[in-house]
Amino acid sequence: MLLRRCAGKVVPFLFRNISTTIRLSAEDLFVHRDSSDNNAQTPFEFTEPNMARIAALVQNYPAGAQRSVLGAALDIVQRQIGWVPISAMHKVAEILSIPRVRVYEWATFYTMVKRRFRGKYHVKVCITTPCMIRGSDIILRAAEEATCCSVGGLSPDKMFGVDTVECQGACVNAPMFVVDDDYYEDVNVCDVYNIIKAIKAGQIPPIGPQ
Repeated sequence: MLLRRCAGKVVPFLFRNISTTIRLSAEDLFVHRDSSDNNAQTPFEFTEPNMARIAALVQNYPAGAQRSVLGAALDIVQRQIGWVPISAMHKVAEILSIPRVRVYEWATFYTMVKRRFRGKYHVKVCITTPCMIRGSDIILRAAEEATCCSVGGLSPDKMFGVDTVECQGACVNAPMFVVDDDYYEDVNVCDVYNIIKAIKAGQIPPIGPQ
């Protein structure tokens, strides 16, 4: 009887405590979901110079250990076209004679592998504790405003993509602001706007402490 009387209150209470999250893109999950621009038929071929680079890297390892080149091969893909579609993963598996699942494991574990296009320039703001204490939340808002791009998205012209990242290994000069492979350290809001403005103008801003 008591349970019957309380049932109407207990059930809503339980439902309110079930956590919910926003829908994640395939890049944010440890799985792949085909899309119109990222599927097994997405065209990809290594350039001749990049094929030669991979062949040279394979020669550095004993026979049967070519899987050791996996990380470097995916990095070469990313530097060639800016991201790593699943068709490129299949190509890497074919070249290295390893199961495709081994490539999937690597690509989904390491966050530096971009499994979707993140713009011509990939802007990353560190949000780990040292940077957070030094105002990375303000830096992130400035990055979004300067690029006209929200976190996880692309700017209207697809020139910029903005993401948050964990520690970049330069805590002594927090907060950290990264564009592709370039570190901009000890930045403030004005620095962020100036860096993005310079990039839009086709310039390469001086890297390092600002």
